Amino acid sequence: MTAKPKQVMLLWAEGFREACSLHRVVILCHRSRKLLLRSGQCFLLNGLIFLGSLGVFKWFIDPALQWILPDPCSPVASQEFCSYGDSYAFLRVGILQLFYVFWFYPLYMLSFILSNIWYNDIAKYGFEAIEKFELSSAEAVRKGEVPASVNMANAERPSGLGGVMIGIGEQVYSILLLTFFFLEVYVVGVLPYIGKILNFLLLSWMYAYYCYEYKWNFSGIPLERRLEFFESNWAFFAGFGSPCVLAIFFLSPLVSGALMAILFPLFVLTATGSGPETIIVAQRRTWKCAGLGRLPIFYVADTLSMLVLSIFRLESLQHEKTG
Repeated sequence: MTAKPKQVMLLWAEGFREACSLHRVVILCHRSRKLLLRSGQCFLLNGLIFLGSLGVFKWFIDPALQWILPDPCSPVASQEFCSYGDSYAFLRVGILQLFYVFWFYPLYMLSFILSNIWYNDIAKYGFEAIEKFELSSAEAVRKGEVPASVNMANAERPSGLGGVMIGIGEQVYSILLLTFFFLEVYVVGVLPYIGKILNFLLLSWMYAYYCYEYKWNFSGIPLERRLEFFESNWAFFAGFGSPCVLAIFFLSPLVSGALMAILFPLFVLTATGSGPETIIVAQRRTWKCAGLGRLPIFYVADTLSMLVLSIFRLESLQHEKTG
């Protein structure tokens, strides 16, 4: 890999800028009423209800419990009152835990399930809104007004049952790959000294891949080409995922989960309306070089995924022989 620091920083900045191009969200929502409705539902659940509940708890309920059941042995408390302090503290902690068990955790699970369903709808409606303008864009390319982007989907899948089986296999492999990559992010985060830095970088790549995966799915781009393109342009995608991580990196898990549930569909739409191929090609023409070189970001996750798949395949063959 012969990456130059200036090229890395320029591509990282381009990715960061693309992620922050939130005006695309407004344009796409204006084009699609379905997209506007689904985005509004996502914001209502995660922003108003979930994040609002956390705010009410922090600024009203918790201070009220502190006032009703104060800490034991405070300077203004009498000795008689201090003797009941442990009971008050235990009762206050118990009430707080009830809020988490019966409200925040179930609400978090509901938000997680519904949001993942809605994210796919949001990406689909955004993609459909962009498709309305594809004919005019294609005509502009033919006239030479707009440079043609890199064609990542030039390898078509077989039709019929073979294509369906390949698609299912790719989905299974993709789920395993991202699951192991998420575990890798968690493990790296506990390393001393460099753990936080590596955790931030890996999270940036993870969220960037999640955002673009919706677009690539609807575009029919094979998984192998997605990974090759992603790892070959790692600086751009590190920049794209950075705003996602910056918004949640220093917050508590529940707050970061609620905030990410609000922001993630926005970044999915910016990715849907983004053309990284065109940007990267333009940068390469400026540098007059092939690129930065491929960085094996998913090497560990890929190795573990293939190991799991090989184990299941071996067990399946043994089962067929014994059956």
